[in-house]
Amino acid sequence: MKKRVLWKWTEYLMTFLLIITLNFMIPRLMPGDPFTFLSAEEEGQVFISYSQEQIDKYKAYYGLDKPLPVQYGNYLVNLCRGDIGYSIYYNVSVLEMIGKRLLWTVGIVLGAILISTAAGTVMGCFSAWYRDSLLDKLLYFLMITISEIPAFLVGILLLFILAGQFGWFPLFGGMSSFAQYDTSLERAKDILHHAFLPVLTLSLTRVGGFYLLSRNSMLEVLAKDYMRTARAKGLARVRIIFRHALKNALLPVITRVFLSLGAMFGGAVLVENVFSYPGLGRLMREAVMLRDYVLIQGIFLFVAILVLTMNLLADTVYKKLDPRVNYYDG
Repeated sequence: MKKRVLWKWTEYLMTFLLIITLNFMIPRLMPGDPFTFLSAEEEGQVFISYSQEQIDKYKAYYGLDKPLPVQYGNYLVNLCRGDIGYSIYYNVSVLEMIGKRLLWTVGIVLGAILISTAAGTVMGCFSAWYRDSLLDKLLYFLMITISEIPAFLVGILLLFILAGQFGWFPLFGGMSSFAQYDTSLERAKDILHHAFLPVLTLSLTRVGGFYLLSRNSMLEVLAKDYMRTARAKGLARVRIIFRHALKNALLPVITRVFLSLGAMFGGAVLVENVFSYPGLGRLMREAVMLRDYVLIQGIFLFVAILVLTMNLLADTVYKKLDPRVNYYDG
């Protein structure tokens, strides 16, 4: 068992090192560099113009004039110190920038995971109970269809219909510009109003996965002998589904929650840009457009650590909830 656990941790470490390497190389493979964009003119706005001598000076300051192997070595040393650097364009600590944007992204991700898990699980339970009925077929078709639509397309459709056509929700942003709030409740309502469409978009793109997982798990549980006994006793349908069956079918669903948390942060990148939502996704787009290597590296590193952590938690929770499963055999 110790060897299996050690091998599992080794796999995570090797994956993390590979991610760090790709995290370092990919931004530098993009055309242009940060100082080209600092000296550019865009949409009528003229940014600070640097001479070649100044550009060379800043490249030397950020270590970008050194060979790639040397830059990579310095990057690893700084990571070991817990230093992920300062944004080249904004001249602000990357950790500070991530911290400010993180709360916005965490809010919509947690809201989406709660809604998609609850809705998908409940629909999956009823679909399994009424297997092969019209309800089951309709839900199955609907969930499969929704899960195949890209998140950004779902977001654009919701933005066009609910915000553009009917005007029920704001078109962009995380809160109203220049708004004056008399109470904290008014501020919270405004934030929730702006977050509704991003949360709904993420929920719709993930609910199908939870539906299919809970449906399949419920079908297995409903075929057990003790479920036949519960039916024979004449227990109420809702009691059988949610008290006896669902309790034993939740194991894979709970594991999926942890795995989906990491994936949802990736999905939030596209969704936040559709709605101009001020989270990590929009910050990542800005960093890529500006070729801000340090900021790109910091955001990618955070997302990578988050995904690996969620996978590790999924492994641990799965084993704790069902000791019969030796999950480290993989």
